[in-house]
Amino acid sequence: MLVPNAIANLTPIPDELTDEQVLMCPDVMSTGFSGAESGNIKIGDTVAIFAQGPIGMSATVGARLRGASKIIAVSSNPARLKMSQMLGSDIVLNYKECNPVEAILDLTDGRGVDVAIEALGIQETFEACLRVVKPGGIVSSLGVYSGKLGIPVDAFAAGIGDKKIVTTLCPGGKERMRRLINIIQSARADLRPMITHRFKLDQIKEAYELFGNQRDGVIKVAINP
Repeated sequence: MLVPNAIANLTPIPDELTDEQVLMCPDVMSTGFSGAESGNIKIGDTVAIFAQGPIGMSATVGARLRGASKIIAVSSNPARLKMSQMLGSDIVLNYKECNPVEAILDLTDGRGVDVAIEALGIQETFEACLRVVKPGGIVSSLGVYSGKLGIPVDAFAAGIGDKKIVTTLCPGGKERMRRLINIIQSARADLRPMITHRFKLDQIKEAYELFGNQRDGVIKVAINP
């Protein structure tokens, strides 16, 4: 097999690691971690993460590794919120049971969070991030937005709140993969709990149908030969 640009993109998997241990590295782990990195999370920061799909959960793990002292995760799926807590979030909010913006401001005594990570890609969560981040804070956006995205003047503090918006998506390359594999190899992170279902290759249509319809508490699916 000829792999174009392999020297720049492929990293050997250490013999002691399984495929499932490193399965998330080239995709959701790299993307989620980049949300924490681009947000420049510092030791002791308070962080809010909107959406706890696989990317949001990876952002939760990344925020913990960066030194966040309090991580607030927002989702509507109880199973995903439970998984988020297992992966490192301190407080979980179900937006179907509360107003997450009001709850986060209450939890921070009205100050807001240092960094807000948007991991879904819709106007509502992007705007919520702007409303909960403190003056001088950072909104780190991982979402892929469709259509028009607006920035409300009041949520943006009329442009004088020194709020910064940064975007990023799935950094790749050999060096990036080496670093992510190092995190797995050193047992600083384990994303295998995200794999909730496993299928054989000849069951791939069934796997896509399950994942596409978000049935049976699915988070991530592993396909084995």
